[in-house]
Amino acid sequence: VQLQASGGGLVQVGGSLRLSCTLSGSTLDWNAIGWFRHTSEKEREGVSALSSDGRNHFTADSVKGRFTISRDMAKNTVYLQMNSLKPEDTAVYYCAADPTGYGSSWSGQYPIWGQGTLVTVSS
Repeated sequence: VQLQASGGGLVQVGGSLRLSCTLSGSTLDWNAIGWFRHTSEKEREGVSALSSDGRNHFTADSVKGRFTISRDMAKNTVYLQMNSLKPEDTAVYYCAADPTGYGSSWSGQYPIWGQGTLVTVSS
């Protein structure tokens, strides 16, 4: 099972980006997908997660109202739409899969990780 994350880049404050996370070797029917972010100043932070049944189990308070998680079952891909970006959203973003399907905010629940994609929000 592998995850491929993409979509990061450089954007100005207030701009938008959409991150993609494509799962191979399994399907979203059996996996929760979480998005996490990490900077050198902060520990890894859970951003949002979507359980295998399609319910959004959590979204971090810091991004509520700005970030939206969704999925395309046909493409086996989960998206993180990020709007109204702020400098503090700058981080390496990772997606991860949890075969239990729950959709936790705890990174330890996720045994499968994709490579990170860098998001830089410039002021």
